[in-house]
Amino acid sequence: MKILVTGGAGFIGGNYIHERLKNYPTNQVICVDALTYAGNLETLEPVMKNPNFCFELGDIADEARIKEIFEKHKPDIVINFAAESHVDRSIGNPGVFLKTNIIGTQVLLDASRAFGVSRYHQVSTDEVYGDLPLDRPDLFFTEETPIHTSSPYSASKAGADLLCLAYARTYKMPITISRCSNNYGPYHFPEKLIPLMVTNAMQDIPLPVYGKGENVRDWLYVIDHCHAIDLIIQNGRLGEVYNVGGHNERRNIDVVKTLLSQLGKPESLIKYVTDRPGHDLRYAIDPSKISRELGWLPKTSFDDGLRQTIDWYINNRGWWENVLSGKYKEMKIESRF
Repeated sequence: MKILVTGGAGFIGGNYIHERLKNYPTNQVICVDALTYAGNLETLEPVMKNPNFCFELGDIADEARIKEIFEKHKPDIVINFAAESHVDRSIGNPGVFLKTNIIGTQVLLDASRAFGVSRYHQVSTDEVYGDLPLDRPDLFFTEETPIHTSSPYSASKAGADLLCLAYARTYKMPITISRCSNNYGPYHFPEKLIPLMVTNAMQDIPLPVYGKGENVRDWLYVIDHCHAIDLIIQNGRLGEVYNVGGHNERRNIDVVKTLLSQLGKPESLIKYVTDRPGHDLRYAIDPSKISRELGWLPKTSFDDGLRQTIDWYINNRGWWENVLSGKYKEMKIESRF
């Protein structure tokens, strides 16, 4: 079995590659990544010498390069993690997000169709649903919730999802989609909430919190997400969307205070900053469908997952210090098979 993973030098894709090679040691995994600022080869260092792993430098929006990679490896399964994903950056430069998230998906779909892959899986986000009011804790996103995007990032991901569903219907392609809540865990680029707060706290520098920190997110430990994707690939119904959520809703400010407490740092490090434009209030996923059809449930509680994540950043200081200094960009690229 050959699995082509795009965006595998990023946070979720990198964790997926580690899990895939650990749980399916006879599989071959081909990682395609453009190594933009969030792509980090040091995330893949633990598997670089694995004979069943191969890294290919490439932009998913580059049709010629993607065709070349497909011709070389002839993958059985394609999992698309590759995406521009930082909301603030999408507000400042929407075009990059449209190119990668929509055109890149189209290029991958066309290549997957041409080479007859047995499954194409699109990794999406709960942000395509917009947000929920803070005063209605009874409301959750289901797969039937209408798309209602708030940022260029979420709009680009929604566009990619709709493209996948259109290819499934028009070309009868074997496609599935997962929409996940906020992931956290090892190898998370320190611009997102949890890794930014942890690394800032470890350096005793201010922790910037938007507004009053009352925005609510549903947190999902990244390894639980990886297991959900495997179940969808193996047994998910074609042409279907599966929501993957952790049932771990927390206000941003409560997350920050919890990690400060676990690190033994004072709350005086918190610095409230001007809120971002169009900031979504609350995300909350109902994962009943994937639980009912595929038997998936998150195994990691938020408290346990946060503790494991903090411990990882404590024990892997060199990884995130190289990110902050830019040294991570100097790692050399290897390729095999």
